[in-house]
Parts: sequence; structure tokens; C-alpha cells
Amino acid sequence: MNKLIKGKLYIVPTPIGNLADITLRALDILKEVDSIGAEDTRKSAILLKHYSIQTPMFSYHKFNERNRVEKIIDKLKTGKDVAIVSDAGTPGISDPALIIIKAAIENGYEIETLPGASAFLPALISSGLNCERFYFIGFLPDKQKERKIQLEYLATVRDTLIFYEAPHRLLRFLEELFNFLGDREIVLAREISKLYETYTRSRLAELLQHSEEITLKGEFVIIVEGCQPEEISDEELTALVKKYLLTENSLKSIAEKVAGQTGLNRNKIYQLALKLRKAEMD
Repeated sequence: MNKLIKGKLYIVPTPIGNLADITLRALDILKEVDSIGAEDTRKSAILLKHYSIQTPMFSYHKFNERNRVEKIIDKLKTGKDVAIVSDAGTPGISDPALIIIKAAIENGYEIETLPGASAFLPALISSGLNCERFYFIGFLPDKQKERKIQLEYLATVRDTLIFYEAPHRLLRFLEELFNFLGDREIVLAREISKLYETYTRSRLAELLQHSEEITLKGEFVIIVEGCQPEEISDEELTALVKKYLLTENSLKSIAEKVAGQTGLNRNKIYQLALKLRKAEMD
């Protein structure tokens, strides 16, 4: 391997389960850089020990990221090469590496990202849902207001949707999906590339009816069918909006849900809902 260019930040994907799923080039980089920034040094130590890599490590995570950014920039300033790895998969996707990458760019340092593992791609391809156009969301925001805004928007997206979720929050998450997106095709991918890798293919309504059968262990990738516009007449649209008016106070929420169900323009639906509500009050 050629001598590495000094003062470079390497973004190195690591296996998401099976330790054999790492490239030869990634191993070379991890052996030859001056230090490795790891999201969790204990987990990364398992990989390094497996491949007899003795490069020094330091931790970076969301609780110390600003301090670690300064440390990494200082290393790059002195001509040291640094590799960044996450617990599993590619740094920068649903992990705290993004702030490090931005800082390196802002300070004019070269970044080289190696191709490699990410949990959502094998899950998407194995799902059987449309892979031509997809929308990766990852984890939804924790704050309820932000979750609601995002789910209302996602209800209208026609691309295949990809989420991450932890097992202890999964059932609540599935209920939210059903409430905002309606009954769609869904695939739960669990423990990608590991011994107990499983796929559950269903529709949301059916999955919720049999939720006790879901094994709530390991990390989940959730693949959801995009919005499928329905052919609907003006009379059917009016009836649908009236149905929502019986239970919903927010016209904006009604417009989002009906748009997600029909693929029609949200503003058009909002104006119809406003007209119907005024008629009710007259």
C-alpha cells in the first residue's frame, strides 16, 4: 500500500454484525493511521483485536464530541492521520461523526470516505419494496411536536421510507406509523448480517394485530411503502374529508392525512376542509 497522505481524516465503515464484512482497504487504513476515533472504544476493540490491529484509539460520542473535535483537528494540524469509526456501519449516518466531518472540512483538511457497510441498504434490497427511489429518515426526533410534523410530511412522500428504531420503542413507533401513514406494506429487518437476522413482511394493520409475535430484541430497520395515490372522485374526496372532520380539529392535519392517502395537493384539500367546516357552522 502506498504511504498515506499526512493530515487526512479517514471515514472508515465497520461491520454491522459479521466481522468478516470489512474491506481489505479498511483494514489497511486502520493499521496505518496514527490513531482511531471510535464511538465506543470497547466495541471497536473487539474488531481491532480480531484483526490484530494495535493502532491507538480514543473515544468520541455525543457527550464529548466538541472536545474531541478540537483533539482531532489538533492531530491533523501536526500532520497526523486519523480514522473515524462508528460502533457499526458508516460514520455520519445516525451517529455523532457528522460534527467531526464538518469541522475537518471547515478547517481545510482532506477527507477520504471508504465505501462499506450500512444497515439500511441490505434491508431495503431484501424488503422487496421499491429500491429505485427511497427516503432515508433514520431515527425520528424525540420531541413529540417534531415527530408529528415529520410524520405528517412523510405521509405524502411517494418514495420508499426507511427508518431506524430501538426495540423498546418499536411498538409505539408502529402505532404512530399507522396513525399518520395508514395501512401500508411494511418490512421489519432485525439483526442485519448477524446470526438471528430476520425479516417480517406484512401490512401495518396486520402487523399491529399480531404485535405480540414480534421479537423485541436487536436493532431494527423499518422499510415502509411510499404513498400510493388513489383514484378518487370529487364526491369520494368530499366524503373522506367529512369523515376526518368528525374526529379531527386541525384542518392542517386533515389535509396532510388525506394528501398522504390520495396523493392530492394538500392546499386543495385544506381549502375543501375549510369550506366544509364553515358549512357545518352555518
